[in-house]
Amino acid sequence: MDTRLHFPYQFDGRGTTRTDGADAWIRGLIEQVLFTAPGERVMRPDFGCGLRELVFAPNSPELAATTQFLVHGALQQWLGDLITVESVTVDAVDARLAVTVQYVVRRDESRQSATFQRGGEA
Repeated sequence: MDTRLHFPYQFDGRGTTRTDGADAWIRGLIEQVLFTAPGERVMRPDFGCGLRELVFAPNSPELAATTQFLVHGALQQWLGDLITVESVTVDAVDARLAVTVQYVVRRDESRQSATFQRGGEA
């Protein structure tokens, strides 16, 4: 089984470095891209897509379309060598923003889907 370091860095119950399987590792990378604001990382100021800032934007079809475009582009830019993004769905309800990403892992051509939420009650 292919294992990678867990993000954020943690120790497991045995006191050793926590690791994840490849699928959980890729999901963690997607989460990093989604919730990192451009300018947040000093050595990579253009990394991320700034999804957190959109939680407080007025809910509208335009916001959903903008978010879909923003997320799709950022994932292709930063993780294009690991995944192929098939679709991005954005649901904004009150102060909660849920983004569902359907993608194919290039390594083994497996289809995956992950939903990420921020704001409001999950």
